[in-house]
Amino acid sequence: MDKPLWTPSPVRIAATRMDAFRRQVSQQQGLDLPDYPALHAWSLDRREAFWQTVVEFFDIRFSSPPSAVLEEGAAMPSARWFPGATLNFAEHLLRHCDDRPALVAIGEDGSREQLTYAELAAHVAGLQQSLKTAGVGVGDRVAAFMPNTWQTVVGMLAATSLGATWSSCSPDFGTQGVIDRFGQIEPKVLIAAAGYRYVGKDLDLTPKLNEILERMPWLDQLVVVPCSRADATVADFTTAARVALWDDFYQPGGEPAFTPVPFDQPLYILYSSGTTGVPKCIVHGVGGTLLQHVKEHGLHCDLTASDTLFYFTTCGWMMWNWLVSGLALGATLVLYDGSPFHPGPERLMDLIDAEGVSLFGTSAKYVAALEKAGARPRETHRLERLKALLSTGSPLSHESFEYVYRDIKAELCLSSISGGTDIVSCFALGNPVLPVWRGELQCKGLGMDVQVWSEDGKRVFGEKGELVCARHFPSMPVGFWNDPDGAKFKTAYFETFPGVWAHGDYAEETPHGGLVIHGRSDAVLNPGGVRIGTAEIYRQVEKVEEVLESIAIGQDWQGDVRVVLFVRLREGVALDEPLRERIRQVIRANTTPRHVPAKIIAVADIPRTLSGKIVELAVRNVVHGKPVKNTDALANPKALELYRDLEELKS
Repeated sequence: MDKPLWTPSPVRIAATRMDAFRRQVSQQQGLDLPDYPALHAWSLDRREAFWQTVVEFFDIRFSSPPSAVLEEGAAMPSARWFPGATLNFAEHLLRHCDDRPALVAIGEDGSREQLTYAELAAHVAGLQQSLKTAGVGVGDRVAAFMPNTWQTVVGMLAATSLGATWSSCSPDFGTQGVIDRFGQIEPKVLIAAAGYRYVGKDLDLTPKLNEILERMPWLDQLVVVPCSRADATVADFTTAARVALWDDFYQPGGEPAFTPVPFDQPLYILYSSGTTGVPKCIVHGVGGTLLQHVKEHGLHCDLTASDTLFYFTTCGWMMWNWLVSGLALGATLVLYDGSPFHPGPERLMDLIDAEGVSLFGTSAKYVAALEKAGARPRETHRLERLKALLSTGSPLSHESFEYVYRDIKAELCLSSISGGTDIVSCFALGNPVLPVWRGELQCKGLGMDVQVWSEDGKRVFGEKGELVCARHFPSMPVGFWNDPDGAKFKTAYFETFPGVWAHGDYAEETPHGGLVIHGRSDAVLNPGGVRIGTAEIYRQVEKVEEVLESIAIGQDWQGDVRVVLFVRLREGVALDEPLRERIRQVIRANTTPRHVPAKIIAVADIPRTLSGKIVELAVRNVVHGKPVKNTDALANPKALELYRDLEELKS
């Protein structure tokens, strides 16, 4: 039988917050909860008691107390958590007002800026006053078109301290991508970079920003952060709004004030990828986001005030919102803006050593690319403080699990996590008290009633099905923006199984209490009526040394569906018949004959979203001659043309 790749020692388990939480619950409730499965079961059976314990354990401070923990309707999404309670999000992230480092912002060029918690609070206080003078108050939207740097965090904290709602895009978004998002929410203030640096090049954002401003007539105030364009001036930007440079707009100093708002007051507006139309504007509430994040950081990641947390992300991905919540636990956050592979593949490994990173987060794609690049950080880096490595964005392959323990570090908790923009958090994630099994997400999150259902709505174990959450949870979105009757929101998550959240992942529960994610449900292949998750194919193809990455789709063919695999190969490698046959053999030997592609085609590029996820649906549409509604949501939209009218797919 398989053995776990890593098992925490009894000493390590006893020192975790997760175990302290289990012991506290057992004592307070007069229960015998010997392990995590028992604790998780209790968190579902006694949801009110569980979330109230989270409030107490992490000292969540309500300005006005709630009248209850949960008022639940007949069926999801009808529920109200902590009705009557008021609080402020920024207040919880800024309560550690001391001289320990809060933010360390690293540029691709090696530049480094550091803010202590006290300095961060002073910046927030100053910016808060200027935003207030600009007319920002409860419910107003403040948006950012910014790289991942300290000014972006200050902007978010200043806006949310006033009860405003924050939304952000990264500078690699195209003009239409920004308008598709901000045009729906009409922010009062826009904080924008004049330039940024990527792969060694300084990129001027002025022309793009002026195009965006032309289509934002409602804007009251533009605040320009020069970033890589040190010579930026107010005169560079054409808009009817007031314009100020960041350093001129406010002066740091004083102490921030915090406006209490209702528990479900809109905090963040995040966006669906937008590859099938205009992005959905997903609204997340103040209290639910805070509770879910402190639970995930403090219990599932074992994050403490002595830790340094890094996640490779842009401000256009929900992992940025997740990352900044680490301030609530007093941790030091490392922000990196630039390419993870510039000037070399071990750039981020260098960062772990330089900054003493103890929790390192990235994408599954990055881990796979690091292995393909031949990196062996275990031999070249100290990685002394590194205790956890987190991966998300797509399923982490079995081979990547083995690579981490073989070539990065043997003694760490490898946490493959899954949830997303829809819940600004996780359904399944890591756990410092549990073993790590090859290819598995360790556990379901506390308080999250995650199950796998068959198409006819029955729970299944050890077989693939739809990932659902059977009971309400605090970080469920407040709703969609401009969806007054909630019809679009209900259609998105509750149409498949009425009253039950269907997440759109194709998953499987394991005997260890964990999960395997096999890909997105809407990208599932269906040859001969057999459902196949694309991740099952990618996992095998990644074993082939010549293949850098791949994308699989189902092509309608002669009244059925055939599997088509596109591969991007290493430089100098040609896709000949022996290589095709080797790819087929690897897939056939490790899966089933149904998984074997009918066609294998080499391509120069694979289209992906701005957050790095490959877009099977967009490729499928192009192959079938259907339009792709919103190519501006893609990082490399021109890549789609590589899949149009291919002769190989006509026979």
